[in-house]
Amino acid sequence: MKNDREKWARIRIIMVSCLFAFGFLAVTCRSFYLQVLQHDELVKRAEKQHQRSIQITPARGGIFDRNGTPLAVSLEMDSLFAEPRRIKEPVAVSALLAPLLGISQQEIIKKISSEKGFVWLARQISPDAAKKIREHKLAGIGFIKENKRFYPNFEMASHVIGFTGLDPDGLEGIERRYDREIMGKKGCLLTERDALGRDVAMQNAVMKNPVPGKDITLTLDKNIQYFTEKELAKAVQGSDAKGGIAVVADPATGKILAMANYPAFNPNSFRQYPTLHLRNRAVSDSFEPGSTFKLFLMAAALEEKIVRPQDGINCENGRYSFGGRIIRDDHPHGRVSITEVLKYSSNIGSAKIGIRLGDDRLHHYLQAFGFGEKSGIDLPGEASGGLRPVSRWYGTDLATISFGQGVSTTAIQLVSAVSAIANGGLLMKPYLVESITDGSEQELQHFNPHTVRRVISVETAATVTKMMNSVTEKGGTGTNAAIEGFKVAGKTGTAQKVDPVSKGYSASKRTASFIGFVPSDKPLLTILVVIDEPKTSPYGGVVAAPAFREIAFNSLCYLKAAGIGKMCSIPKQEQAPVVKTGAVSSVAVVAEAEGGIIDVAGTGTSMPDFRGMSMRRVLQVMGKRKLNLQLRGSGRVIEQHPQPGQVIRSSDEIWVRLAPSA
Repeated sequence: MKNDREKWARIRIIMVSCLFAFGFLAVTCRSFYLQVLQHDELVKRAEKQHQRSIQITPARGGIFDRNGTPLAVSLEMDSLFAEPRRIKEPVAVSALLAPLLGISQQEIIKKISSEKGFVWLARQISPDAAKKIREHKLAGIGFIKENKRFYPNFEMASHVIGFTGLDPDGLEGIERRYDREIMGKKGCLLTERDALGRDVAMQNAVMKNPVPGKDITLTLDKNIQYFTEKELAKAVQGSDAKGGIAVVADPATGKILAMANYPAFNPNSFRQYPTLHLRNRAVSDSFEPGSTFKLFLMAAALEEKIVRPQDGINCENGRYSFGGRIIRDDHPHGRVSITEVLKYSSNIGSAKIGIRLGDDRLHHYLQAFGFGEKSGIDLPGEASGGLRPVSRWYGTDLATISFGQGVSTTAIQLVSAVSAIANGGLLMKPYLVESITDGSEQELQHFNPHTVRRVISVETAATVTKMMNSVTEKGGTGTNAAIEGFKVAGKTGTAQKVDPVSKGYSASKRTASFIGFVPSDKPLLTILVVIDEPKTSPYGGVVAAPAFREIAFNSLCYLKAAGIGKMCSIPKQEQAPVVKTGAVSSVAVVAEAEGGIIDVAGTGTSMPDFRGMSMRRVLQVMGKRKLNLQLRGSGRVIEQHPQPGQVIRSSDEIWVRLAPSA
């Protein structure tokens, strides 16, 4: 009996020992798992529980034109925060801050009376307000440096550049399309929390510095953009039109040199404008091209050897019945040559050529020229236009599409298609971004011209070009686009707009346009001008062609095109005005006969000492002294011309070079 008790006692001891051993092993394994295998994850969780992250906006990369002129920059601004627990007299503090911040006293009291350890009071406040607040040395009130987007040229190229929100995420244009590259990496403040999750005071906060974004260099030329915007505005206002679009491209490469919309907007204050004004209609809006479409009909018919330029065709004295519909010409003609069909813009002649060509072949060439599909330009919101498949062409569609009715296109599609005629038959992909660089100007990515496909032969392109020359010569519909001493290849366009209510064509609303390239023998520029609902005249040759001529002339002077020199000596020189908004003036550029120079308001004054200044400070001095100069790079000024104290003359080239701080 005694032996049995001892036996069971030993068994119980062994069982308890095993139980303890198993427990110890489990605790050891668990400790190993938590402290070794899960160490990093648990540390992150602890940081989340005991720390609060307050994001700090980075400096977005700059956007520059092809000559390095800044179009969008980031300025360092003060943002105001409060630590409510450290504020002893919220009423007095709010009364002091309210008039400086432009915020109601009640709103400030509500913020600084909360139980939070950190609250934003105002983001990106003015330097004057920040200075006055600092002078009061208020307990519990502090500043954090953030970056605010600033567009030094205000309305210029606004639809291309786009704009950002407060975050500052890109919302439209290049800012949106290349947001990931331009944005950079956000920084943050880390504040400690107590056991109840409340923020501890900010004195021991740790900042993770934001990383600046990459710089974008565009194919846009600020001078050509200025000419384009100026003449487009004049054309729209002069014709009492609803709006307008203008695009200038290099036909050989597809580079967009200028893209303008009217009305324009100031991206520094975009919220003050209706949404309609913010849309880049050059890529997002479709319209019926009207007679400009006859160019592609002619190219297709010549390529297929359906017609020759000297062949004759009967234009029926302005009235032609086809498929139960009457096709009319505004100016009646009898028998004319194929070239004269284009010169006089005959709908009847075009319809007859289209019927000879046939719907399958016409549709094939229109597709080849890029209609009915997106061009692939590097901007958001591009429309594809409207080109129905042949299976949905009925009745008179073949005839009407031949002269640009029943089909829609975008401005960028039309420019690309005409550029294919200008460059010898190659459809080039249009693009706006030349390169992407880092803060040290190291090129990270370069964009080269891209050939989409060959559309027509070199011979056909040359033949169509000669026919287009006749449009701007005596007797043609586009004589207002002619430039003395140059051959101008062009085409007028007038199209009825579809009434959104009746779904039929409006009796009064028109789209008038002119498109062409100069010089026609060695094209440098393809230019399109579209005037929406002009009231003075519905014809593109009347309201759009003069704007084309002025854009072309001023751009050729600026580019110093061969043979243009003497003509530029006449008083047609263009000068970009100094735009004044608030305390900062735009960086104005003058394009004179001998090339671009910098216009200086306040000639005769001495050159300030910009060395070591930030870009924001440079812009402030520019505004105060009414100076205009080139800004090269970003960061702080490391070099300037002329030197400090030298007298500034109108012929001087004035610039400052900036670089990131070491």
